[in-house]
Amino acid sequence: MKFIDNILNKVTMYRMVLYELIGLLVVAGIFGQFGILPYTPVSLLFSTVFIIVVSWITNKVFAWAYSAPSNPESAYITALILALIITPALSFGDKSFIIFAFWASSLAMASKYILAIRKKHLFNPAAIAVVITAFALNLSASWWVGTAVMLPFVLFGGFLVTRKIQRFDLVVSSIIASFVVILGLSLLHGGNALALGWNVLISTPIIFFATVMLTEPLTTPPTGLLRVPYGILTGILFAPAIHLGSVYSTPELSLAISNVFSYLVSPKKKLTLKLKEIRQLAPDTYDFIFLPDQRMKYRPGQYMEWTLSHKWPDSRGVRRYFTLASSPTERELSLGVKFYDKGSSFKKKLLGMQVGDTIVASGLAGDFVLPKDTKKKLVFIAGGIGITPFRSMVQYMIDKKEARDVVLLYSNKRIQDIAYEDVFDIAERTLGMKTLYAVTDPDADMPALPNVTRTIDARTISENIPDYRERTFYLSGPHGMVTAFESVLQSMGVKESQIKVDFFPGFA
Repeated sequence: MKFIDNILNKVTMYRMVLYELIGLLVVAGIFGQFGILPYTPVSLLFSTVFIIVVSWITNKVFAWAYSAPSNPESAYITALILALIITPALSFGDKSFIIFAFWASSLAMASKYILAIRKKHLFNPAAIAVVITAFALNLSASWWVGTAVMLPFVLFGGFLVTRKIQRFDLVVSSIIASFVVILGLSLLHGGNALALGWNVLISTPIIFFATVMLTEPLTTPPTGLLRVPYGILTGILFAPAIHLGSVYSTPELSLAISNVFSYLVSPKKKLTLKLKEIRQLAPDTYDFIFLPDQRMKYRPGQYMEWTLSHKWPDSRGVRRYFTLASSPTERELSLGVKFYDKGSSFKKKLLGMQVGDTIVASGLAGDFVLPKDTKKKLVFIAGGIGITPFRSMVQYMIDKKEARDVVLLYSNKRIQDIAYEDVFDIAERTLGMKTLYAVTDPDADMPALPNVTRTIDARTISENIPDYRERTFYLSGPHGMVTAFESVLQSMGVKESQIKVDFFPGFA
């Protein structure tokens, strides 16, 4: 698993999905060449290119008409999903395919702009497009990717995507709910539940649907507490026997209905923010302060998806997930970002922003937040730029005058790498928060101060926090650091339920 995680860490979630979809089409083309699938490589290539071109052009037109940033990566993903669920053309003159693919591709792109609330699209674009074509044109998606020969590749790609974004709760709850309903109805009608269950697994798009379409972040509830009901609802509606009169459920209809539920329980916004200021926090760490075009409610420690369009993006694309370093008590939204010598094109563009330049943020999410019970004893453990959610929490505590019992353990290679020290100093003076800094580079200078040490380990924790077994630990930082501390804490007798880990798609 460590090898897989190392690979996944090098690509964003969106690139992971894009590569999976391309891989599935390549596999389908090979199978078509040998007659395993009834679609020739030429047919698949023509169909895919046609859908991509229509999607790209439509997306460009609507982006221009709505003065919105164009995201080609998103358009390609939607187009490839459509290519995998719409039956490929039988020939270059297949009118049925051309009409269906043209309208489905156009509607998918248009839905992002027209069927949107507060600049945020309401529905999964591919799903709502084929729902509309089914009702308006009587042309339905075949979901041909859901076949037995494609299943091993769909499973492998789906596992990688789900592991990348850590949405097993959503995927598993949806699949189980669907199986329970399908098999339950089969038993009620005297069917062979075992045979039907196997058939559902190998001959339906349930795995592709759950791992690729259901997991789209922008139409998914932001917290685990809401994701499971969302998955269960979608799974129930996925069952083809579910119907209202003569209208029977389909995968795309189940997702569209669930998207409405997702919006109702977690209204979403898309913000356009102007850069106000860039502050240098450390030699390679900067604080980006933005002015949003509208007020946003959020909880300290949550994250958003940030889109920064630029020419010639590298393999990591034009989108990133960043935790908000600002507090909800502040007017501005801020990000703490660490830069490296061989940084991505996104970070180079970010660092090159000028005052007044804009960036788009959406998809507020995250469970890594302060407990509602202000009397709970807490320990914050941060590594490097993983300090950002704690800056948000601590600033919130300062502004709200919440004197929570908090100990902050903050690790960096050098003393000059410490960020937001001024905020933590204020919290120490006004709230009594205890802070311990670790300087881990053995060659780095370390000041002779009582709150500075070389490392944070089991001994450091037990000596500085005698009541650690009574506390809830919040861990944020590089994936390796977080998993290492989880092991250390569990070996010290800290219960798993007392450990919260910061996570957002694209980070782990």
